[in-house]
Formats: sequence, structure tokens, C-alpha cells
Amino acid sequence: MTDQQLIDNTISFVKRTLANAEGGHDWFHIERVYKNALLIAKGEPVDGLTVALGALLHDIADSKFFNGDETIAPKMASEFLLSQNTDSVVIEHVIQIIKNISFKGGNKEQTFTSPELDVVQDADRLDALGAIGIARTFNYGGFKNRKLYDPSIEPQLDMTPAEYKASTAPTINHFYEKLLLLKDRMNTKTGRSIAEKRHQYMEAFLKQFYAEWEGKL
Repeated sequence: MTDQQLIDNTISFVKRTLANAEGGHDWFHIERVYKNALLIAKGEPVDGLTVALGALLHDIADSKFFNGDETIAPKMASEFLLSQNTDSVVIEHVIQIIKNISFKGGNKEQTFTSPELDVVQDADRLDALGAIGIARTFNYGGFKNRKLYDPSIEPQLDMTPAEYKASTAPTINHFYEKLLLLKDRMNTKTGRSIAEKRHQYMEAFLKQFYAEWEGKL
């Protein structure tokens, strides 16, 4: 099997698996991350197959939709890649990307690092920024029936991974607890450049949001 055949098979697997996924974590999210990863990888010394598979499989079973269980995604990805006779070294690398890609409140150290993880992580984080990031954030907030905003509930910036996972705060708080922090946590030059523009867009959105909330515009 060629690398492209493996990638094509992986795309088909992900599309089937995420057919009924929440709108911010569906196939189209995966596709955007995949495209972002390919763009970023052009300027980085990485293995292209590992980047492609890591991007395509990074959210195959997001723990937030499985009662916080972080073991399901690595297991599903491993079983699929084994069924495709993928090299064991590539499989292990992809599993480590899946295990270490998430933000988790920004207060958990990664147990694994690699240029490939850097690329896929940046690609995933870019999809949490800008216009798409705003849309995804409110889509998930609606999915969880959360308030848009509550001035009496302050953002919490020092949550543990467990507290971050369990948070039910208003959607606007998520901008401060994650989205606005991502710009300074990008790993690659290309990622940082794109993130800067998307960050500015979100800041402008928040300024407009608060003005409308106060009835000033």
C-alpha cells in the first residue's frame, strides 16, 4: 500500500466515524486541521505521512464526547492503522500525537515532543482561532446549553486539567481560558504568523460583543 492509499483509507475511516459528530468536531474540522497541517509542514523538517495521519486521526474520539475517557481515541486509531498494515513506528508516533495534542487548560506538561506533533498541534490550534474558532466555540456552547456570557462569572486561568475538562462556564469565558492564550503557544513560524491574524480578529469580535451587550452600538 502506498502512503497516499493509506491516507485515502484514513480519510474514509474518519468520515464514517464522525458522520454524526458535533459540528465543531466533525469531519470538516478534521479536514481543516489536515489542510493547515500540510501547509505548516512545508516549512518544517517532518515526516509527511506521520503529520497527515496525526492530523486526520487527532480527534477520532474526542474525550469530551466520551465522558472524559482519553483512552478511546488512541485505541481506535491504533486498531485502524494496524488493520492497514502501517509501520509500527509510525503508529506509535501518531498515538503520541493524539495523546499530547490537547490544550487541557494549558496547565499540563506534554509527555512527548516531536516536530510532527508541533505541526499537528499548531494546525489544530489554528482551527480554534479566528472566525472559525468563534463559530466552533459558540456551536459547542450551544451543544452544552451554556450561557453566552455572564458578567458575574469570571474566567479561571489557573484550572487543573480536570477542572478545565469539567468547566460549565459561559462561552465567552472560553476565549480567555483558552482561545486568546493560543497565539503565544504556537510551535512553528507559519503557525505563529497565521495565529497572530486570527487572534486580532477575535479581539475585535470581543470588543464588538461587549459594546452590543452594554447597548452602546
